[in-house]
Amino acid sequence: MNFAGINERDVDRLHEMMKSEAEEGGYRFNPDLEFTRNLIKGLLRNEQRYGYRSCPCRLASGKKEEDIDIICPCDYRDADVAGYGACYCALYVSDAVAHGTEKLAAPVPERRPPRSKRLPGAAVKTVSAGPLSGQALSLPVWRCKVCGYLCARENPPDLCPICKAKKDRFERFI
Repeated sequence: MNFAGINERDVDRLHEMMKSEAEEGGYRFNPDLEFTRNLIKGLLRNEQRYGYRSCPCRLASGKKEEDIDIICPCDYRDADVAGYGACYCALYVSDAVAHGTEKLAAPVPERRPPRSKRLPGAAVKTVSAGPLSGQALSLPVWRCKVCGYLCARENPPDLCPICKAKKDRFERFI
């Protein structure tokens, strides 16, 4: 991969920032530093190309609204880490992989639907009350029963990024 024009200090800074944010949210970075630094370089390269940090292991369209699901951390991270021990590009890994008690056994299959099946803005639910009344949402909204954190995604996160409550403490809100 060509990483010309990527400043090593920028790589260090982004790596530390993303790793810190991941850990604060209950996630783990792949412990292979050289591997993760190359992924960070790919994120920076995509930011140079497109203006946003799309997953370096996927082909971005260059249109943010079409690629919103693959901006790191992508929408598929939690399900991939829960099911395979790592996300698609393996930047994020399970606790067991991060601590070396488990190895990555198999490649993570691509969860992102093919472009022909992706419908940007396709609605699945219309909100009937509150400030979003009458608006269509493309994803279900999950609420942490401990702290009230809300997130719109296919499934609740494994850990609440605010209070660190586990997945089973989330309820379908909308």
